[in-house]
Amino acid sequence: MRSQKKALGYHGESLALNHLLLQGYDIIETNFLCKLGEIDIIARDDKYICFIEVKTRYGSHVCTALESITYSKTQKIKRVAKFYIQQNNLHKNFFRFDAIEILLNQYSTPKINLIKDAFRL
Repeated sequence: MRSQKKALGYHGESLALNHLLLQGYDIIETNFLCKLGEIDIIARDDKYICFIEVKTRYGSHVCTALESITYSKTQKIKRVAKFYIQQNNLHKNFFRFDAIEILLNQYSTPKINLIKDAFRL
């Protein structure tokens, strides 16, 4: 079960990367990992450096993928983002937290919902 979930996540992240590139984002890094946690995608959108959480769902669920980004998850992403900013001396930049919801089913093409500024620091 865990490997299926991981495969679904990688597939969703691949779709998200392609979507972001089509939207004009420049990908800086994927799967940034440190002792504090992980950020799925770090990209530049115009003047913003964006920390992007990808949520992928297959079939119908009670809550949307975006609703599954909990308060504790946003706090973890913020801590990792602060670490990344400090580590790379990016203090003079503008930042944003985006989310991408990937909805998959067996009958149609994936639905991709990009939410810019999904949550704030």
